[in-house]
Amino acid sequence: MKSELLLVILVVVGLIGRSPLIATASSLLLIMKLTHLERFLPSVERRGLEFGLLFLTIAVLVPFATGKITWKEVMHVFTSPPGIFALLGGALATYLNGKGLDLLKFDPQLTVGMVIGSIFGILFLRGIPVGPLMAAAITSLFMKLFQYIWE
Repeated sequence: MKSELLLVILVVVGLIGRSPLIATASSLLLIMKLTHLERFLPSVERRGLEFGLLFLTIAVLVPFATGKITWKEVMHVFTSPPGIFALLGGALATYLNGKGLDLLKFDPQLTVGMVIGSIFGILFLRGIPVGPLMAAAITSLFMKLFQYIWE
């Protein structure tokens, strides 16, 4: 199957699955292929995730820059049960996301399963697509549990 056809299928799947990120990313890659800009694909692959994480982190930190989050609210995180749970959840999520990133680097073909699984989750579980990194993190966790139980 030609890569262009696979990208078109991913565009359609992204549209059907109400995942504009998948549809847009696939469309941009398809445009790069059709306009003979393939020479930039290795750079996009190598640095794209880093840039994406940079912009995601910037977006999350904007409330600090705008003053919407105060010192009182920051201190409340360290002294309240919900705040402590949020700290633990954030630490666990970043650890798992690191494992997911490793999985994506060493086993990139799993992305297809994660994309299709995300679409099923959107369509049948009324989920919200949060991206391949969290899907990879959960996949990595499942794989470790499988290895632990059956090996």
